[in-house]
Amino acid sequence: MTAATDPAKTAIVLVHGAWHGAWCWSRVLPLLRDADVDSHAVTLTGVGERAHLLAPTIDLHTHIQDVIGLVEAEELQRVVLVGHSYAGMVITGVADRLQVESPGLLAHLVYLDAALPYPGDSWSSHHSPETKQARIDAAGPSEGLSFPPPDAALFGLSGADRDWVNRRQTPQPFQLYQQALDFDAARVAAVPRTFIDCTQPALATIAPSRARVRSEPGWNVVEMATGHDPMVSEPAALSRILLDLHQQASA
Repeated sequence: MTAATDPAKTAIVLVHGAWHGAWCWSRVLPLLRDADVDSHAVTLTGVGERAHLLAPTIDLHTHIQDVIGLVEAEELQRVVLVGHSYAGMVITGVADRLQVESPGLLAHLVYLDAALPYPGDSWSSHHSPETKQARIDAAGPSEGLSFPPPDAALFGLSGADRDWVNRRQTPQPFQLYQQALDFDAARVAAVPRTFIDCTQPALATIAPSRARVRSEPGWNVVEMATGHDPMVSEPAALSRILLDLHQQASA
C-alpha cells in the first residue's frame, strides 16, 4: 500500500465545539484507538485545559493554527478531520489552507452537527437576531473577552452526562463569534464531506446547516437520533460512524 491508502497512515483528528475541550472526546478516543486507528483530539486556545490562555487576541485564525499545529507536530500524512458545532468554522479554514500547503493530506471532512460557512460568513451569520444579541449581551460583563457556556441541557443531555459537561465547560473567546472567514469554497468542496445530523433533540442554531446539506450536491448525510453532543450521549454509535468513514478514506 502507499502512504495515502494504508489505513495505518490515515489518522482521525477531532476538533471540539464552543465551550468544550479535548476532554469531550474522552469516551470516543479509546474506541477509535481500540480499532487501531491513530486518533487525536486538539484543545483550542482559550478553552478546556487551555482556558488560562484566554485573551482578546484569540480569533478564528488562532484556532485554525491550533489544528494545523497538531497535524504538523504529529507528522500526520493523511487525515479524517472532524469538527463539532462551532468547529465547522475551524475545519473549513483548516481545509482551505491545507489544500494549498499540503495537497492530498485531507482525506475527509466530517461536520458533526456543525456550522457550515459560506465564504465571508462568521459563526454568527446564520444565527437568529435573538441568539446574536444574547451572546453579545453575555460577553458584556467580560468587556467582550468571552461569553459563558449554556446549560448542557441545551445539547439534549441530562442527569450525570449533563453534570459532567457543565462542570467542564469554560467561557468561549468572543472575538471569533462575529469574525468573517474568507476561503475558497471550491477548494474546500474538493475534499469528500460528511454531515452528521443529530436530530433528537435537534439544536435550533444548526438548522441552516441541516437544510444546506440536503439541498446542495456533494454531501454525505448521516443521521443520529441523539442530541448535539453525541460524543457524550452516544460515543459508541458515533465511533462506528467515524470508523466507517475512516475505512472509506483509507480504501
